[in-house]
Amino acid sequence: MREWVFEAEYIFDGFLASHPRERSNDAVGQRFDAYLDRLSCASNTEERTEDEKTCLGHLFKVLTHMRPHLTRCYDREDFPRTNNDMERTIRALKMHYRRISGRKNWNGYLLRYGCCVAYQEWWLHQPDGEAHLFDRLHDVPPASWKETRHWVRQSHEEQLHRFQFRHQPLNYLASLEKRWGQTDVM
Repeated sequence: MREWVFEAEYIFDGFLASHPRERSNDAVGQRFDAYLDRLSCASNTEERTEDEKTCLGHLFKVLTHMRPHLTRCYDREDFPRTNNDMERTIRALKMHYRRISGRKNWNGYLLRYGCCVAYQEWWLHQPDGEAHLFDRLHDVPPASWKETRHWVRQSHEEQLHRFQFRHQPLNYLASLEKRWGQTDVM
């Protein structure tokens, strides 16, 4: 059973690729699709026990649903492919923020601006990236910018409500009751 998981790992890790061209999104996708076909056939054979069929069927279902997202990283040289690479990238972002802000905890910052932080950091590490980022941001329509700003403010407000509810529940409930009293209820 575990050989099926190891084979998927080898496909994604690139061990089966003997040439750099074989590590593209399309090449890895083709190998992975062939693997999924073999997995589907193996999970439906009669000589398997019910437990094996259930486990292989679940593995097939999960990998099939995740298939569109699993083979996108191979055409980008600087994209983190493993959990360790991703953790290093996140750690670098955290360290950069800590140096800028002087704060030890960065969770609020990440939750509020996480998608934008990684995007900006990536641009800043590209050759002449800051100029390209400003050129790209110059083309953003004002309506889109206002919509993103509204979304960020809403997420910040949700965080603040959660914090207040956890740390000051009586004050939070009193503010809810006050707001409820101000509404027109028929």
